Amino acid sequence: MSYTNNTLRVVDIIEGTSVDGPGLRTSIYFAGCHHQCPGCHNPDTWPVDAGHDMTIDEILEIVDYNNFDVTFSGGDPLYQATALLPLAQRLKADGRNIWCYTGFTYDQVLAHPEMSLLLEYIDVLVDGPYIADRKQPGLLFRGSDNQRLVDIAATKTNGTVTEWKRND
Repeated sequence: MSYTNNTLRVVDIIEGTSVDGPGLRTSIYFAGCHHQCPGCHNPDTWPVDAGHDMTIDEILEIVDYNNFDVTFSGGDPLYQATALLPLAQRLKADGRNIWCYTGFTYDQVLAHPEMSLLLEYIDVLVDGPYIADRKQPGLLFRGSDNQRLVDIAATKTNGTVTEWKRND
C-alpha cells in the first residue's frame, strides 16, 4: 500500500491520553507493523490496510482542537515514514512536542534514510520491539525494559544514545 504526502493510514486517534508520554497528549495510532511482537497490546494495528485514510489536514484539525502535544504510535508509524514527514514538520512548526513509538532501534532508524529524516522533528523516540518476557510493571511510558526513551536532542548533542528523564 502506498501513501501520498497528504494521506496516512490511521487506526485511531486518542485525545487526552496520559500513557503515551508526559502530560495530556493526542496519540495517533498508525496502521502497519511487521514486527508483530508477541503480547503486543495493539495487534489490530498490524495490517497495513487497518483503519482508514486520513489527510494531514484532518489529523491536524483534531490535534489543534485539543491543543495537546502528540504521540505517534501504532502499529509502527515508521512504516509510513515518508508520508509521516510532512505531518511531523507541521506539528513541530506549531510548537508541538512529538514522541514516536517504534519497534526499530535508534540505530536502525538512523540507517534508514526515510526514517532518519523524521528524527529532526521527534523529541523522544521510544525504540525497540516489545518483548513480553521483559515486561516490567511500573516502567515509564514503555512496555518492556529493552525499550528506551531516546532523547533525540540530547543524543545528538552527546554523540551517544541518551535516555529522556522526567523533570518533576
